[in-house]
Amino acid sequence: MSDNFKFELTDEEKNYLKDLVRLSIASGLKGERAETEIPEPPTAHLRETLGAFVTLTKSRELRGCIGNVQGRGQLYKTVWEMARAAAFEDPRFPPLSVEEFEGIKFEISILSAIEVCPDPKLIEVGRHGLIIRKGMYSGLLLPQVAVEWGWNREQFLEHTCNKAGLHPDAWKETDTLIFWFEAVVF
Repeated sequence: MSDNFKFELTDEEKNYLKDLVRLSIASGLKGERAETEIPEPPTAHLRETLGAFVTLTKSRELRGCIGNVQGRGQLYKTVWEMARAAAFEDPRFPPLSVEEFEGIKFEISILSAIEVCPDPKLIEVGRHGLIIRKGMYSGLLLPQVAVEWGWNREQFLEHTCNKAGLHPDAWKETDTLIFWFEAVVF
């Protein structure tokens, strides 16, 4: 990437965002509207415009993951919206139930700007997330996915192609675009 992703969060900011995820999902379970009053962030840093993903797991299995790749608003509001979307709008899962809520674990990923990857050989597993785009097909995998599955660089590229609905070697084709980004994950 043109420079290392320098976005960092204090423990206070991370705790605020974790509490925000819980509050967003809890208010959704109570049937409160998405526009429920969101607690103000402790720092101006959380008002920056950055992309974010919220991943929910239950018994170490994926239970929902929704994100906004490019920031379209203040980070704390994006995290609020993505938490609710991961719990209730991920088309791969039924909406989260009250009974499931206590057992849910979650992870927040704050994304850097997305850039064209100049050379796939520069991709570092665990550091970079990927987006592969070809025609109307597009797939994204966060940096931590390759680490969790023990993939090497080529496997990471292949699985991102699969996520896009493409054959595994599509990343080698000249009309396939590869984008990369970094993330703060907690």
